[in-house]
Amino acid sequence: MANSYDIIVVGSGPGGYVTAIRASQLGFKTAVVEKESLGGVCLNWGCIPTKALIKSAQVFDYLKHASDYGLTVKEYDKDFDAVVNRSREVAAGMSKGVQFLMKKNKIDVLEGHGKVMVGKKVVVARGKTETEYEAKHIIIATGARSRELPNLPQDGKKVIGYRKAMTLDKQPKKLIVVGSGAIGIEFAYFYNAMGTEVTIVEYQDRIVPVEDEEVSKQLERTFKKSGIQILTSAEVTAVDTKGKGVKATVKTQKEELTLQADIVLSAVGIKTNLEDLGLDDMGIATDRDKILVNDFYQTNQPGYYAIGDITAGPSLAHVASAEGIICVEKIAGMEVEPLNYGNIPGCTYCSPEIASVGLTEKQALDKGLDIKIGKFPFSASGKAQASGTSDGFVKVIFDAKYGEWLGCHMIGAGVTDMIAEAVVGRKLETTGHEILKTVHPHPTMSEAVMEAVADAYDEVIHL
Repeated sequence: MANSYDIIVVGSGPGGYVTAIRASQLGFKTAVVEKESLGGVCLNWGCIPTKALIKSAQVFDYLKHASDYGLTVKEYDKDFDAVVNRSREVAAGMSKGVQFLMKKNKIDVLEGHGKVMVGKKVVVARGKTETEYEAKHIIIATGARSRELPNLPQDGKKVIGYRKAMTLDKQPKKLIVVGSGAIGIEFAYFYNAMGTEVTIVEYQDRIVPVEDEEVSKQLERTFKKSGIQILTSAEVTAVDTKGKGVKATVKTQKEELTLQADIVLSAVGIKTNLEDLGLDDMGIATDRDKILVNDFYQTNQPGYYAIGDITAGPSLAHVASAEGIICVEKIAGMEVEPLNYGNIPGCTYCSPEIASVGLTEKQALDKGLDIKIGKFPFSASGKAQASGTSDGFVKVIFDAKYGEWLGCHMIGAGVTDMIAEAVVGRKLETTGHEILKTVHPHPTMSEAVMEAVADAYDEVIHL
């Protein structure tokens, strides 16, 4: 049957399209349902275009500090529209790349909104036309969107979410960023580097609160040095969008403030895309806007699966991809291990970058573990000094008794590309001594990992 498949994946983000490709590789007749652009939020409105914006900001920042490198740049300026357009071109190119991968792997793309039905069916609606498809296995991978707070309603003009923040017609002179997770921090960095006056309002007692406390302190120092105002233990209780700009009422532990800005960016997390999927009619179990699944992403209904942001795991693109691969390999009858969520790297792409995996120092101590801690600052790194990127450090945490690598936390230039060493090391149950006996190239930023491990074992050379 033309409308019959082995596997239908609803959603084509980094969870959905990777799942579909792996399914096709395993010999399944596969289709993907997508109502917007292939690649989902990550490629079109998240990971990729924000990195393009940030790169433009970094280049602009280099121009401002050209004299630090012995260079004289007499005239330079920014074209905000061109910066935004470049990011959109990059996103469009990546989406076309996914389209190519669909054709290469003989995966059908079903355009429209997908709704799962009883009997292992998916109805795809496009305009007024509905088409019914059936599959032996249906995998839901619909992702998430910007979350709205009752006291911070988004109007798309003066109070916006991350999607609008990527495509503003005009660069704001003043911006309030509510929330300091990865999304809020990256936009705060971008707009500040481009010349916007930025204030961060964070409900917790420190910015990037999921990171190790020393990382938070380092980023706060760097951001304040660059002119970003930071309010922690603070909450936006009301916004007034009447008149010119927007007024935000901010309550701190000490006082109530009124902040004036052109725009408020709400970066307070995400909300799963579960509406109008037919879950209630199907009896698919959910809990707090998340679909309940087992270790191999099977729902309580046979033949129906869910991966990515709509499940309980970390809302990260690489997690969604890994979950999808495990899901289809299990369907194929392969020997599959459940995903180890304790070894998932997290990255924030500001400047300096942040990357981490495993337990923070506090988490390790709260577990009652006896630990060894090593730390190596980039100020002692030859490559960092030569590059003018000496802010930050690498911090490692080991179990004192067994030598297990419990955690690794980095802040500095290029650390998002360095964290993989710790992820692989932890996966292979590498000890600190094995890292020390692994020759690292010189001069590189990655030497800091080896030096931090050496510091934990009182063998550090360059401190």
